[in-house]
Order: sequence, then structure tokens, then C-alpha cells
Amino acid sequence: MVAGLTITAGTLGDRWGRRRLFAGAAGFLFASLLAAFAVNPAMLIASRALLGVAGATLMPSTLALISTMFTDAGQRGRAISLWATCQFAGAALGPVFGGLLLDHFWWGSVFLLAVPLMLVLLVFGPFVLPEFRSRTPHPMDLASVALSLGTILPLVYGIKNLAVGEALTVPTVALVVGGTLGACFVRRQSRLDDPLMDLALLRRAPLAITLAGLLLGGILLAGVGLLVTQYLQSVLGFSAATAAWLFTPMGLAMAMGTLLAPRLARRVGRAQLISGGMLLSAVGAAVLAVDAGLPGVLVGITVLAFGFGPLFALGTDLVIGSVPPEHAGAAASLAESSNHTGGNLGIALLGTVAAVVYRSGLPPGTDDAVRETIAGANEALPEGGAMLRVAHEAFTHGLHVAAVIAAGLCLLVAAMTWRLPRD
Repeated sequence: MVAGLTITAGTLGDRWGRRRLFAGAAGFLFASLLAAFAVNPAMLIASRALLGVAGATLMPSTLALISTMFTDAGQRGRAISLWATCQFAGAALGPVFGGLLLDHFWWGSVFLLAVPLMLVLLVFGPFVLPEFRSRTPHPMDLASVALSLGTILPLVYGIKNLAVGEALTVPTVALVVGGTLGACFVRRQSRLDDPLMDLALLRRAPLAITLAGLLLGGILLAGVGLLVTQYLQSVLGFSAATAAWLFTPMGLAMAMGTLLAPRLARRVGRAQLISGGMLLSAVGAAVLAVDAGLPGVLVGITVLAFGFGPLFALGTDLVIGSVPPEHAGAAASLAESSNHTGGNLGIALLGTVAAVVYRSGLPPGTDDAVRETIAGANEALPEGGAMLRVAHEAFTHGLHVAAVIAAGLCLLVAAMTWRLPRD
């Protein structure tokens, strides 16, 4: 839902008002309470969907406001790096607090973390944040909104179900539907006088390269991150809180990489820093691909995340700075949409690859509960048994294969970003 609605939210902020769009914080607060006290899976899934709708309104608005408040390119770049640092530091600390809550309270308590933060935004935002909106706002093209969301959801659904489902008909149809709606979306944008997504931006090579890099970076980070958290808990046997602490270096390393990026770029150049960072990320992924146990996993995810920092900070700044302030929301939504779409695809694609490798490593006739997930294997099989060791080895092999793919994606992004402007 975030990936499918970010472009809509960014354009809506440009036209309706970026500070007004922070009303989405109220929706996020309400959906968090619904998720915290969900009484069945359907209610939880619906609450998560509402969180995605509300969350899509927040990120492009904050980025667009940075463009409004900082007209100097250097100040804007540093402000975006601080914005990214807060985002990734929060991503690192969120699981820690969540793990502590899970150790002492019920599972829904993790959703209550958002409540005080949204209250602060709703109370103080109107007083401290500037407002900006287009002087001649145009009506939103609702057909484009429906097509953008209708493209993302079937594609992710189809990719996931190709791995977890027995029948191929439904996921194949979903992929065809998503691809067809995506083609219709692109065709419609090229014909509208005031499109939801300005495709002319994608004709600029630096922007197209940056957005593609953010998409691929989102794939490898989300996919590898998902598998590493499962590995720490389901294979190495750590509790949720301990696994969260062990996973913290990844988020903090990315926060540090984004924070240092503007200063380092002034010394070595933007393209060199981004490309060099992705080469460093490839090294981290390669470490993950080697069976080095817990130390190797921690070093691998830390190096991987640190190298990605310059791409996110400097690439986002490049996208925001390429358009006039009145279109900053739409540009910010492109950067955020690329990253979030990559995250969805990373969970879908790398998660699917790991699932296929995991299942292929299990003996024929293995119980469905064991084949479904590694967590299911831990519950269904006796602790210390030979079959459980086989399941753990199969999952670890899936992690290694995903890490090899991630290393290849890092090298691809490094080659692409070497062509970015040097200054």
C-alpha cells in the first residue's frame, strides 16, 4: 500500500498542501490502535493496509518540506542526509523497543510505539512546519491513482504466490493483470496535461539511474534483512529482543553512511562515493554468502548497510534538487516509491528464492508445516533432531544464495551510478 500510494500522496501534497497532508498522522495513529488490539488475522491485515495508506502521506511530505525550507543546495543536501539518518536510526531502534515489548507484553503492544510519535506530530506540526502548495492546483486524476495501486498489488501477490502456492494459474494471471495495468498507467501519464507521474523526469539519465539504483537497493536491503532476522531467531535461536539488538548495527550503519555522505562527497565526488559505497556493500553481501556464523552475519549486514548510505542520501538529494519547489512532492514520491517498491520486491523475490532453496533442501515427503517456514519446522520437529538440523542447513543455504544475488545487485548499481554527474 505504501509503494502503490506514495506517488499519489506526493502529488497530492504539492496540490493540496504538504503540511495538510500530515493529517495522515491521525490515520496512522488510529490504524496503530486497530492493529494493536486486532482480534483476528483479517483485522490485523486490514489494519496494516490502513497503516500503509497513512504512512504513504508522511515521507514524501517531509522530503518536500525540506526542499521548501532549504533553497541552498548544500544545506538541502545536509538536511536530506539528516532526514535519512533519522529514518534509518529509527528503523534500527524500532525493533529493539519492539523486542523488549514482546518480552514483557502481548504481541500487539509493538504497534503502540507509533501512538505518542503521531500525537507529537499532530499537536506541534501545525505550529513549527511551514506550509506549501501549488498556487494553481489541478484536480487529481483518480484513474491514475487506481492504476498505480492496481499495478503494485497484483505484481507482489503474483510473485509471492508463485513460490508458496501449488497452482500457477492465479499468480500468473495476477502478474499479467499487474503488468497490463502498469502499461496502461504509463500510457495514461504520457497523455495527461498534468500527470500523476511526470515521465519526462525519467528521460534524464541521472534521475533514471538514481531511481533504478534506489529500486535495486531496496530489493537487496529488504530481502536480505528479512532473511537475516529469521536466521537469527529461527536458526540461531535468539529471542525477539536479542535478535533486535543484534540487528541494530545494520540500521545504525546505514544511518552513519547517510550522515557522512554529504561531507565525503565534497572530497571524493558524488558519483565516486555512491559507486564506491555500493562496491563496499557488495563486499558485505559476499561475507553473508560465506558460512561464517554469527560474527560473519553481523559484519556482513553492517558493511552492506553502510555502503548503501551514500546512494540513499545523495541520490534522494539529486532527485529532489532536479525539480522546482512546487513539484518537490512529486519528485520525493518518485524516490520513495522506488525504494518502497524495491522493498516489496525484495521481500517477494529474495524471499521467494530463499523459500525455493529451503524447500529443495528438505527430503521428499516432508510435512507441510516444515516445508512452509523455518519457524514451522522449529515447532513441528524435536529439538536437536537430525531433521531439524537439515531444515536449519537448508534455510542457511537459502540465505547464502540470496546474499550472492544481493552482491550481484550491488555490483550492478555500482556500475550504473559511476555514470552519475561528478558534482
